[in-house]
Amino acid sequence: MAKTKSTKAEDPDLTGFTKAGGAGFTKAGAAKTDSDGRKILVIDVGGTHVKVLAMGKRALRKVNSGKEMTPAKMVAAVKKMTGGWKYDVISMGYPGPVVLGKPLHEPHNLGGGWVGFDFRKAFGKPIKIVNDAAMQALGSYHGGRMLFLGLGTGLGSAMVVDGIVQPMEVAHLPYRKGKTYEDYIGLRGLEKLGKKKWRKHVEDIVERLRAALEPDYVVLGGGNVKKLKKLPKGVERGDNENAFRGGFRLWTGVEAKIPTHAAK
Repeated sequence: MAKTKSTKAEDPDLTGFTKAGGAGFTKAGAAKTDSDGRKILVIDVGGTHVKVLAMGKRALRKVNSGKEMTPAKMVAAVKKMTGGWKYDVISMGYPGPVVLGKPLHEPHNLGGGWVGFDFRKAFGKPIKIVNDAAMQALGSYHGGRMLFLGLGTGLGSAMVVDGIVQPMEVAHLPYRKGKTYEDYIGLRGLEKLGKKKWRKHVEDIVERLRAALEPDYVVLGGGNVKKLKKLPKGVERGDNENAFRGGFRLWTGVEAKIPTHAAK
């Protein structure tokens, strides 16, 4: 497993959480606890990295993931990364469908064993698990109807309407030549097509989904959004750190809501 990294360059700007209504956040910096006095740990599981951040911490930590990353290895890595950190509850973004707080299918870009794994027992803490795109969407939302697309290893998607988050799975819908949206604008598409053609397909797919879903605005997040030179009208550039904002919001009871349950 790759060496754990900790970086100030990726510190999320938590000062803006006060405006969003998150309990306990102040202009002085990161929140220490939620409204019930609990310290929250957020885990963002991706096909390339697993990232963690806890309330009161200013530097996130991460390790490489990939096809060898099983849930047991993830738990062990998170415990190692967060050694010395104190937290009471956990939010976890999972790269796949989640129903009633549990993964529904195995992830496409990670190892196996995620479905049926007892994360509550493994961590020994209450945990809320949601689709990773839904968690980042929750952290990106600022009212109205928002479509979120995560340009990462795969293609994450979610819709937020009047504060209600609905995770979606548009990644595997057919697009062209028997291939899916994810085949074209996920990491595989970027590597195969090159940046110029990839950007054109991103713009085309955004417009198709905008026409079908009629959002007030679109947020493009994920690690590859930085490879876009310019954004279409009505499209905002997201930030991966918004996943942590969304993870905190799962427990702080801010205005946005998501249909989820703590794993028992």
